[in-house]
Amino acid sequence: MIGLSSCAGVMEDLMNFAEEQQPSSPLANSWSKKQESNKNQKKKGVGGFVLVHAGAGYHSESKAKEYKHVCKRACQRAMDQLKAGALAVEAVAAALVELEDSPFTNAGMGSNLNLSGEIECDASIMDGKSLHYGAVGAISGIKNPILVANRLLSEAQKGKLSAGRIPPCFLVGRGAHDWAVSHGIPPCPSDKMATKFSLSAYTRNKRKMELAEKMDTGHNQTKKRRQSSENENGSGCLDTVGAVVVDLDGNVAAAVSSGGLAMKHPGRIGQAAHYGCGCWAENACNMNPYSTAVSTSGCGEHLIRTMLARECSAAMQSEDAHQALLEAMQNKFISSPFLATEDRVLGGIIVLRCCRCLEAQPSKNIQGILVEFLWSHTTESMCVGYMSAQDSKAKNPSSDVLRDIKPDRGRAACSLWN
Repeated sequence: MIGLSSCAGVMEDLMNFAEEQQPSSPLANSWSKKQESNKNQKKKGVGGFVLVHAGAGYHSESKAKEYKHVCKRACQRAMDQLKAGALAVEAVAAALVELEDSPFTNAGMGSNLNLSGEIECDASIMDGKSLHYGAVGAISGIKNPILVANRLLSEAQKGKLSAGRIPPCFLVGRGAHDWAVSHGIPPCPSDKMATKFSLSAYTRNKRKMELAEKMDTGHNQTKKRRQSSENENGSGCLDTVGAVVVDLDGNVAAAVSSGGLAMKHPGRIGQAAHYGCGCWAENACNMNPYSTAVSTSGCGEHLIRTMLARECSAAMQSEDAHQALLEAMQNKFISSPFLATEDRVLGGIIVLRCCRCLEAQPSKNIQGILVEFLWSHTTESMCVGYMSAQDSKAKNPSSDVLRDIKPDRGRAACSLWN
């Protein structure tokens, strides 16, 4: 099944809140939150919204409090940046740093170890205003890969290099590490990036692999495949973290970061680094009435083959965002012909879209931004947190770690906040 949720509100300097609960339907429960106010003068540092996730996959209920707290800290860190006058792209990078620094997430510090017992990370960031993108893949020895991706983005915005060379937007492996160090990003020994959680998961997974390799073919091979499927949702396989942000001026940005699948082959790069697969951000223009920002999580191979981030962003130009995301997840992901041979399709996504709220502007001095945010996942759980500039603290959904019935290919159910 698809778990799908959304929320909408008008962001301005000061807001009055009115809430009403609407009747539920068999497919969706919905709530609405409307936020309105007058703004006579634009002020620096008031306005903005951030939505973060700590991965779609399996999250241990015993660590639910930690997942909840790290999402809230990431929201607060991004909001602090927005209130200080930072642009969306700077705020989304700040949120990702907080997520990467947590030992409970599979990004940066505490990432999954690969087959060789090493940590290789992927990350990317996209600025909806400039449409520039920066990414790193299979990078080792850097504590916060998102800082390298963000630096690649900002350097590319400066224009061509000497002799007319095109600046890179995507670097991998040793080259990415050396570029980061040469641009002032400090290295971090890989052994210091591993935590007791990631090391114990590696030891446990290595033992399981060794046992599986001793199994015979035939009947035992079926058992092996079943065990492999069950291991995909093991506590050591939490996936990509990410965030989407809109600033006071209506600019959007998105970012993702991941340590990748547990026991992955060295050099493997997941969707977190791939253009249009890990994240997408695009300001409104003449062709598109809505600004959109998207961040994905799940099995990287599934998300790469479907380019889910860009597909869902394009779908958000429809009038009904909730229905559009539901259909995109169903048609472009769960039932995608590119994944027809897969027994299970594993993924999750957070989406933010916004537009200028003209009908709420009785005078030219009032500026309003209507923000809608949604999330969807086919995995067992997904951690989400969000915060607006008018909130005193970050929030989680009614369930700190969202859980759904295991996905049934071709069927979908949803919940709606708007």
